Amino acid sequence: MGPLHGVKVLEIAGIGPGPFAAMMLADMGADVLRLYRSDQPALLGGDETVTDTVGRGRAASVPVDLKHPDGIERVLRLAENADALVEGMRPGVMERLGLGPDVVHARNPRLVYGRMTGYGQDGPMAKVAGHDINYISIAGALGQIARTGERPLFPLNLLGDYGGGGMFLAFGVVCGLLEARSSGQGQVVDAAMVDGAALLTNIFYGLKAGGIWQEPPGTNVLDTGAHFYETYATADGGHIAVGAIEPQFYAQLLELLEIGADEMPQWDTARWPEFKDRLAELFKTRTRAEWAAILEPADACATAIYGFADAPSHPHNVARGTFITIGDVVQPGPAPRFSRTAAEVRHSDPRAALAAWGFSDDEIAAFD
Repeated sequence: MGPLHGVKVLEIAGIGPGPFAAMMLADMGADVLRLYRSDQPALLGGDETVTDTVGRGRAASVPVDLKHPDGIERVLRLAENADALVEGMRPGVMERLGLGPDVVHARNPRLVYGRMTGYGQDGPMAKVAGHDINYISIAGALGQIARTGERPLFPLNLLGDYGGGGMFLAFGVVCGLLEARSSGQGQVVDAAMVDGAALLTNIFYGLKAGGIWQEPPGTNVLDTGAHFYETYATADGGHIAVGAIEPQFYAQLLELLEIGADEMPQWDTARWPEFKDRLAELFKTRTRAEWAAILEPADACATAIYGFADAPSHPHNVARGTFITIGDVVQPGPAPRFSRTAAEVRHSDPRAALAAWGFSDDEIAAFD
């Protein structure tokens, strides 16, 4: 049983970061009951399939009509027995449905009400539509992810939806739960992807203030400016990731590459483009597997680059069980690890779950 065993979470089904946050809570042992509209497709919480990987681990996924008074009353009754509720509607939608924080807290004052949006619950853009790429752009993150002279390249939707969104919502909900244990009072968690993505850039504001981080993007250590923090193509079309920042690791890298330390002084920034060209030519002399065999066992901070197809089979990931298989779908397993209360993926049992939430057999049948 995971560390959140015994915590009951009511999830109003949505897309992206909200379900990801609920998945994280479920992975950690929370009893997550997902409510979805009966006309929603699988990825929004309808028919459960093994391909809905972020929908895993719910105690149950059950339909509810949020446009009917009976459906609203069911949600409020469930909220009476919940420790937390998470939703990802646009600001004002839950209030119009009759399920806003004031109404829910009137039924359960201890409940932590987690809200996931792009721009937040207030501000001039609060009700404007957007996606990850928009949120990380006004957060100041996307503008820094670019090579010199090239347009910004968004990192899938990892930075806004999941890193700055779902994870921050899950963190906020757990913080709220801890506080409620001592105060006896719930509260609203306003998790905005703009805020989360901005917070993830915190260190760079310090580096900028200290004169260490320079404009334009693509000229610094972590943004492809440095030859020792870069990706390189190999002879077979694969790639190697080099991240040898510390001097001892850089020295080890040069030794493995059979380059003399005086030939490539690490902090001679004016020569970084020259050093990049040299390493690019060198890495093309061997295959990805050959470089991996040389570099990965050493303290050179250099690894082969893997994708969805081969990362699960990397020996390190296999040894740690980093990836799991549900049905026939390979996917990342729960993280982080706990020494005593191990996280696990539970399987849905709608009837048992609703019974545990206080519903009779006849009432459960009404959900169908």
